[in-house]
Amino acid sequence: MQESSPETPRELKNKVKASVNENTPLSEEQYLALLRASCNAISPFNDEAIDESEIRNAVIIAAERGNVGFIVEALKAHFSLLWTSNEDRRSLFSVAVQNRQAQVYNLMHGLTMKSLFLTSTDRDRNSLLHMAALQAPPPQLTPIPGALLQMQRELQWFKEVESITPPVTKERLNSEGMTARKVFTTEHKDLVKEGEKWTKETASSCSVVAALVATITFAAAFTVPDALSLFSSTTSLLMFLGLLTSRYAEDDFLKSLPTKLIIGLSTMFISLATMMAAFCAALFLMLRGRSWIVIPVTLLAFVPVTLYIWLQLPLLIVIFKSTYGSGIFDRNVKSWL
Repeated sequence: MQESSPETPRELKNKVKASVNENTPLSEEQYLALLRASCNAISPFNDEAIDESEIRNAVIIAAERGNVGFIVEALKAHFSLLWTSNEDRRSLFSVAVQNRQAQVYNLMHGLTMKSLFLTSTDRDRNSLLHMAALQAPPPQLTPIPGALLQMQRELQWFKEVESITPPVTKERLNSEGMTARKVFTTEHKDLVKEGEKWTKETASSCSVVAALVATITFAAAFTVPDALSLFSSTTSLLMFLGLLTSRYAEDDFLKSLPTKLIIGLSTMFISLATMMAAFCAALFLMLRGRSWIVIPVTLLAFVPVTLYIWLQLPLLIVIFKSTYGSGIFDRNVKSWL
């Protein structure tokens, strides 16, 4: 049985045309094979051919859109493309940070010369940290629910880049005489206000529920479920009141405010669940032997609680993952170039 010979660039090109005409997407292997063939067709020692191929511009666009596969294959074929920059002399990693493409940014940790990108500047003397200080484009912020989490994500980006930036570069001024931290404060002042407004509105609505549960269970705090409901609803109410009176400084959006919201929502769910448990227990004791009444009423009693938890639980999960999850950054990238 004869082995099939590898496809030539011409055959790959014909496949691309056929797939476009038939609206059939290429497989990942075909895409990577076509990409390698296209890159290898250009001599790495012929700068004119590289410029004519517009591969430099393609690398920048790939950094903007987070196309990691294209960048890796292109740079492996032409090492010099690592120094590609746009019209503002921003490196591909600066473009990736500016457009919040975490996967492209993570590639920098697989380079032995990443320090060069941390100290380099663009036409306006903006460093990589200055790019992290700019507000993310709307397409990157819109999918994140709530201004609180949007501000938290922006702080996570800034803190991540700041943690690997040399101390001297942190205080470097751009052409406008602003440090990266100053740029961050200026760029995000509106988002801070929106985050404060969103958090206070959320805390206000939830505190009403927590206060209602605390009021209901206070009179029946002698049974175990009611006691749990009272304690958890009181804790929840205090957390939401703490959110209403917080100072809302920039750095508070990173851990302090999300943690208070996590505790408030978690204890409120516990208070609702235990309140319904106490209600069902009391109903069972009062109507013992009348299961035809107890069971339907119990099921109906859990409907509003289940509905409220179903509406708010996704928010709690997102906040918890964003605050205490593994995150979008990975410094353990193996050396790839």
